[in-house]
Amino acid sequence: MTAGAMAGTAVVLGATGGIGAGLLAALEAEGRWRRVLGLSRRGDPPLDITDEASVAAAAAWLGREAPDLALVILATGFLHDARFQPEKAMRQLDPAHLAHSFAVNAIGPALAMKHLLPRLRRDGPAVFAALSARVGSIGDNRLGGWWSYRASKAALNQLVRTAAVELRRSNPGASIVAVHPGTVDTGLSGPFSKAGLEVQRPPEAARHILEVLAAVGPDRSGAFLDHRGEPVPW
Repeated sequence: MTAGAMAGTAVVLGATGGIGAGLLAALEAEGRWRRVLGLSRRGDPPLDITDEASVAAAAAWLGREAPDLALVILATGFLHDARFQPEKAMRQLDPAHLAHSFAVNAIGPALAMKHLLPRLRRDGPAVFAALSARVGSIGDNRLGGWWSYRASKAALNQLVRTAAVELRRSNPGASIVAVHPGTVDTGLSGPFSKAGLEVQRPPEAARHILEVLAAVGPDRSGAFLDHRGEPVPW
C-alpha cells in the first residue's frame, strides 16, 4: 500500500481506546481514504470482539458500508483492570485472569480475522493489522512475569502468522501483520512505564504505526513488526 495512493475505506476496531482514537484521528487527517470508520463497544453498530455474534454483525454492516475495505487496524487489548494486574510470579497465576486475557487478546482477534479478512477488497492492496506487544515475543522473553499478557499476545502472533498463510491463497494482494506499537502513554501501559523508557503519546504512536503499514505488502504478510518497521523475534 503506497503512502500517496487513495485507498478505499479504513477501519479501526477499538476506536475509543487511547491508541485506537489516535489512529482514527491520524487516518482522518491523512485525507487519502474514501472513508474512515471507527468501531467500538459503545458505537453503532456496537463491536464486542469477545462476542462472535457482535463481530459477525459488524462485519456484515461493513460489507454493506465498505465494499472497498482496504485497511483494518485491530487496536483492542487487555493488560489490567480493577480485578487483574500483570503477574510478577507463577504463584499469582489465576485461571480467570488467563481466560480473560486470551478472550480479549487472542480469541477476539481470531474472530475479527474470521469475519473481516474475507471482506478485504480484492481489486487493490489491503492490509489487516493487529496491535500486538513485544512482550508477546517468545524469543525476546528475558524477564519473565506478565504471564497472561505474554501468553495471549504470543497466541495472537501465531494467529496472525497462520492467517497469513491462508490469506496468501484466498486474496494474494492482501496482507496481515502484527505490530508492536511501542510503549504508549495510555491507560493500558502508562502505569507500567519505567524511567528512561521511550514513551510515546497516542498521536505520535499512531503516526509511526501508519508509516509502518504504508510500507506493508504481500511480501511482508505474516510479519511481526515494531513501530519502526523492524522485525520482532517470534
